[in-house]
Amino acid sequence: MGTNRRQFLRAGAIAGAGVPALAFSGEAMAQNGQLPAAPVSQPGALPPPQVTRILARYIVGARFEDLPQNVRREGGRTLLNWVGVAIGGSQQETVGIAVSALAPFSGPPQASLLGRHERFDIMNAAFVNGVSSHIFDYDDTHLKTIIHPAGPVVSAILALSEYHPVSGKDFLNAQVLGIEACCRIGNAVYPNHYDVGWHITGTAGVFGAAAAAGKILGLSEEQMICALGLAASQPVGLRESFGSMNKSFNPGRAAANGLFAALLAQRNFTSSNGMIEAKRGWANTVSTKQDYHEIIDGLGERYEAALNTYKPFACGIVIHPALDAAIQLRNAYHLAPADIASIDLRVNPLVIELTGKKTPQIGLEGKFSIYHAVAIAFIDGAAGEKQFSDAAVRDAQTIALREKVHTSIDPSVKPEQVDMTVTLTDGRVLHKFIEHAIGSVEVPMTDQQFAAKFTDLAQGILADAQIARVMALCTGVESLPAASAIALAAVPRTA
Repeated sequence: MGTNRRQFLRAGAIAGAGVPALAFSGEAMAQNGQLPAAPVSQPGALPPPQVTRILARYIVGARFEDLPQNVRREGGRTLLNWVGVAIGGSQQETVGIAVSALAPFSGPPQASLLGRHERFDIMNAAFVNGVSSHIFDYDDTHLKTIIHPAGPVVSAILALSEYHPVSGKDFLNAQVLGIEACCRIGNAVYPNHYDVGWHITGTAGVFGAAAAAGKILGLSEEQMICALGLAASQPVGLRESFGSMNKSFNPGRAAANGLFAALLAQRNFTSSNGMIEAKRGWANTVSTKQDYHEIIDGLGERYEAALNTYKPFACGIVIHPALDAAIQLRNAYHLAPADIASIDLRVNPLVIELTGKKTPQIGLEGKFSIYHAVAIAFIDGAAGEKQFSDAAVRDAQTIALREKVHTSIDPSVKPEQVDMTVTLTDGRVLHKFIEHAIGSVEVPMTDQQFAAKFTDLAQGILADAQIARVMALCTGVESLPAASAIALAAVPRTA
């Protein structure tokens, strides 16, 4: 029954969107539900499909009962991971600055700040929780686009859930739909959009936040179109911000902007009906690539949310293969820093572009230094948030070892791969090639690794009993009468 409904929703979304007959053959769509090829904009090209309307119609009509079991499970893992990193980041200087700056202007105390005692209005709570969840660069990652979707999406709707009651099932459905929206839109413009400098977590994430919040608010199709349109008007985030507090600002701002868009749309604040695909709309303005198939093909059948991954290491995702290789070699051969003469890496050009900082001075910069990351992996056999502190990047032993790390660019090595050769002081040469790092779709983190990561992040902020309760609430979200229980449980108890 669920499959039939998904097929019905998908077919109805496309067929009912009023796509001009001259642009795409109605007969072809009726036969296979697919759009003809070549949606990429070109001079003189036929008009694109009504992408904004098709996506909005799907979001409005999609039910929790239609979600496949594997998508529900991944949704729970995404939620658990996000709550853990948001709690873990809550005491960082970046979050403290944001809280102190916004406290005088925050409205009614409507929503929790995870890991903290303050309560803010839902808009500012969504922002602060989004910042907190990204400060360690330890959050979920959609590897096809390098989007961190939970930051914008869950930050928005968990804050909203404390103001607008929603069951766990409806919350999870909205979360999945929001992640679908932002990742599908990201797919449509990646990598061109990212290559010119946009931080895609913010620019695409705002659509996810608007879609998820709009779903919880019960927006109509027309209102959802406007919510997506208002989201399109608020792209935020540039890659130049990487290595500074500004990077975590981006998912926080995307969360608040998306929630803002949904709330306005609920009151019938209007927008253009084609803000994603119009000639002067979002996709054509921010990217030279527009693949609308990525947004509307297979709605209700294939789920980008099922491809979400989770970081075992607290740094830029493209460093993870090198970290995996280093830790495996260290553990297999019981290596100490003094045993190592040199470390040579063959990496994709994107790795150096994103993480080529050779002499990081602060922890945030260390998260974007493959040299620092490989050094601490051999020293500590770990790469959690403690290995990316200010003290860690200035440690004399770490500095000495990272100077032995050398990289060479090889376009034949994919971004998710690394080829590592370690020459030891006794003349031995060790080699490790990583095809897929731990934490990827192919080599996922286990439930035990999830629990260890969550516990490590939350310890010292929440009591042990609280940590166990929050984890249980996240993994059992489907059965919750009110999703807000998660936010309320993630606040430190007063002595």
